[in-house]
Amino acid sequence: MRYYIALVHKDESSAYGIQFPDVPGCFSAADELDHLVPNAIESLNLYAEDSPLPAPRSIDQLRADKEIASELAAGAFLISVSL
Repeated sequence: MRYYIALVHKDESSAYGIQFPDVPGCFSAADELDHLVPNAIESLNLYAEDSPLPAPRSIDQLRADKEIASELAAGAFLISVSL
């Protein structure tokens, strides 16, 4: 089983947005937190139908990324999504 770390954003008046820093162009959203992971898995599966999935970075590598660190400081959070 492969795990991808996803970055989740939530603005007050919007759905949860999720993106995969290691899989450019792969993203999803959900109105409820409970639907976020299933939607994210579906997004990864759809992406994999057309393109091979790149190797994921570790959570420590992602946290060390300045752009991701900036997003985390602004209120985003990370979740692990298994595929």
